[in-house]
Amino acid sequence: MPLKVYLVGAGPGDPELITVKGRRILQQADAVLYDHLANSALLALAPPHAERLYVGKKKSAHEFSQSEICDLLIERARRGLTVVRLKGGDPFIFGRGGEEAEALADAGIPFEIVPGVTTPLGIAAYTGVPLTHREHTSAVTFVTGHAVQAIDWAKVGHAETLVIFMGLTTFPEIARELIANGRAPDTPAMAVRWATRPDQQTIAGTLSSLPGMLAGMKPPATIIVGEVVRLREKLDWYERLPLFGKRIVVTRAREQADALASHLTALGAGVIELPTIEIRPPADSAPLDRAIAELESYDWLIFTSANGVRFFLDHLDDLRKLRAKICAIGPATQAAVESLHVKVELMGKEYVAESLLEAFAAHDLSGKRVLLPRAAVARDLVPTELARRGARVDVVEAYRTVAPEHLAEQACDILASRPDCITFTSSSTVRNLVEAVGKGALRGIPVASIGPITTQTAHDLEVEVTAQAKVFNVEGLVAAVLAIVH
Repeated sequence: MPLKVYLVGAGPGDPELITVKGRRILQQADAVLYDHLANSALLALAPPHAERLYVGKKKSAHEFSQSEICDLLIERARRGLTVVRLKGGDPFIFGRGGEEAEALADAGIPFEIVPGVTTPLGIAAYTGVPLTHREHTSAVTFVTGHAVQAIDWAKVGHAETLVIFMGLTTFPEIARELIANGRAPDTPAMAVRWATRPDQQTIAGTLSSLPGMLAGMKPPATIIVGEVVRLREKLDWYERLPLFGKRIVVTRAREQADALASHLTALGAGVIELPTIEIRPPADSAPLDRAIAELESYDWLIFTSANGVRFFLDHLDDLRKLRAKICAIGPATQAAVESLHVKVELMGKEYVAESLLEAFAAHDLSGKRVLLPRAAVARDLVPTELARRGARVDVVEAYRTVAPEHLAEQACDILASRPDCITFTSSSTVRNLVEAVGKGALRGIPVASIGPITTQTAHDLEVEVTAQAKVFNVEGLVAAVLAIVH
């Protein structure tokens, strides 16, 4: 029995603008057929087993014809798959969703339409140009610019706000038609490419001047004509963000990249994820398990990362065994501990090992048992110094970091595009990237480091650090990026 086909609007470009329902359905998909205009970042929402098939259509470059796309949807549904047709914008606003829905209906395939934020609404929001405004317009007309002669410009051309889809290459002819049919040549007009994305490009002029300004712009672009375009100078917020248009590389492990990526994205940056480390379980978990079996005998438990907390807890079956006081290196690690309703007794003022040791200065460690679950490769400063102060320190491997497969290939492609900044959050992120591509590949690209240890590693590898965070956390790293590229 065929399962359902969902025609899902992906929104105008920013992946966060997909609807909650669209996101939920993507997470249940067995097959995703996606367009050129659907942000590829959304494909990560689909389960690992799901088929991902590009069926995009660009001018003179169609992967599949429309009839072939319909056949693909029907064939996969008849195999009993949950199929998502992911379409840029909204399926029913110049998205050919109506044709696909008709084909599914004719074939007896159950389907559902999940609307999306259509591109003009994204443009309106992200350029500060409201499509309606009490003082300027109360009517909006959407029109496609493919076949200029098929449109009655005398009828639609006087719409107070005119939105032209797919009209970039034909706009000189459209503008002549509009003016010939009585539209004032000085009517404000603008073209927007890749609306709502960090590479959004906006060109503003008038009905008479804009055609001559579009030579360097490529599809996809949407054009808006009307008095509301004048409001852009006052209401534009997105392109004024401090990192708008800047391409920032995040080298953190994929599962940890969200916090940094979200901060940068909120400031307008285009985030390029290039994980240079992967977090994996310990090669041998026996030492960690033995330490946990003796957990009640420890006086202090020190966590130097949120990863250490996570992997430690994966092996701990009963929190009641925990009688030791907890020390955390910084707020992210503290938050990971306290999410379990466990109190953190001690934390350094700065989020490095040296500060952690300073925090222990007021504590008598003579004869105290200390457990330090951490990464396989780490600095020995903390256990060495605590042992010197009389503590009995057990260091156990809670997790390990490794370089991802295909790192060199992916990194070479990204670095060749000359991003505006690379961020490093640990020594291993620097080391793995340099080992993969060589120090020369980073030359000339600004680098932001999260703290002095990472900076020192970069210097040892002859990588120049442009700015170092003053506060050694994600917020401090973002401030360092701003100092570089703003």
